[in-house]
Amino acid sequence: MNGAWLQFIASGLTVGAIYALVALGFSIIYNASGAINFAQGEFVMIGGMSAVTFVGAGLPLWAAVPLAVLAAGGVGLLLEKLAIEPARRADTVTLIIITIGASLLLRGMAQVLWDKRVHPLPAFSGDKPLQLLGATVLPQSLWVLAGAALAVAGLSWFFGRTLFGKAMRATAFNPLAARLMGINTRQVLLASFGLAAMLGALAGVLVAPITFTSYDTGVMLGLKGFAAAMLGGLGSFPGAVLGGLLLGLVEGLGAGFVSSAYKDAIAFVIILAVLFFMPGGLLGARRSDRV
Repeated sequence: MNGAWLQFIASGLTVGAIYALVALGFSIIYNASGAINFAQGEFVMIGGMSAVTFVGAGLPLWAAVPLAVLAAGGVGLLLEKLAIEPARRADTVTLIIITIGASLLLRGMAQVLWDKRVHPLPAFSGDKPLQLLGATVLPQSLWVLAGAALAVAGLSWFFGRTLFGKAMRATAFNPLAARLMGINTRQVLLASFGLAAMLGALAGVLVAPITFTSYDTGVMLGLKGFAAAMLGGLGSFPGAVLGGLLLGLVEGLGAGFVSSAYKDAIAFVIILAVLFFMPGGLLGARRSDRV
């Protein structure tokens, strides 16, 4: 039984780290614009599919992965410039609808650019399972956990130590006061989309060697990332990490001890439960007056 518990916990933490990265992307854009970017899952897909394309073109994995993340970041910047910026005076609901439309567009373009098949990505350091405390763990799972931890540490440093990171925090807290202090909130919103896209792409390239990737792989990961953000508290960075890990653990334990058939339903049950009983999430949703 102990081995089974550890196995399910290890699996849950692996997927939970992916959900945390996606949830962080939701929180970054929510803080910058007050809107929920439902195209976030497509950045996961773009990251994974781009990495597959670069590897297929002959690039080594160590070069393909960062290039895929940067490519997704470029798509995020284009999305903000072409779709969000022209509607900058629109209300929040309109912005959400725009992101839903962008998600459908990106998925359709992915079918044309690539195809509908499932594509593998080589594991970063082989696929021979490791035995840890009675649990069987793939080396790629350790890459997922390490990559997520480094991303969270990097974000903490960026928002806490850099001038632009502090400007993004100020804009999230009070956009009007930030503008009065000379902060270019337009650049902050643009950077937020690029950063969120790169986080999603990082999740995509980390998980692709385990689950493979395809044009629609971002749909479910995006929804579960949103569930994680809601669980932790939409707009809260620590909440996004906590929500992602908890959702992954609940999924892993539920699939192991109940049934894997209900694994995907758990995220939707959590969204409904949070909306009904705890709208602010575990750590409290970020709230600010937007003028």
